[in-house]
Amino acid sequence: QVQLVESGGGLVQAGGSLRLSCAASGSTLSIYAMGWFRQAPGKEREFVAGISQRGTTSRYADSVKGRFTISRDNVKSMMYLQMNSLEPEDTAVYYCGGRNRNVVSLRADDYNYWGPGIQVTVSS
Repeated sequence: QVQLVESGGGLVQAGGSLRLSCAASGSTLSIYAMGWFRQAPGKEREFVAGISQRGTTSRYADSVKGRFTISRDNVKSMMYLQMNSLEPEDTAVYYCGGRNRNVVSLRADDYNYWGPGIQVTVSS
């Protein structure tokens, strides 16, 4: 069993920053690639950023490139998403995902484990 829990969300003004954290527990050796996804009201869950097991490969959605940075600390079983220059369009529930393969995927269906999600609201 793997448990993922997000933290660090909240309300921020446009142009501000937030740092999301994802804590993994349980059978963490089952987790290889990880990713951040988000879902706005009335929209499908979309890929934000992903990172390989050792952090050597990362991928970003075009909408967040240059503003968001994904990282992970395997010793602490943590993953992070540093979000800068936030825009109202970034408002969504953000989810942490993990998968059993060491391939960063943009598809939510490829992820085996999910956190409950955390709200990020960016005011204009």
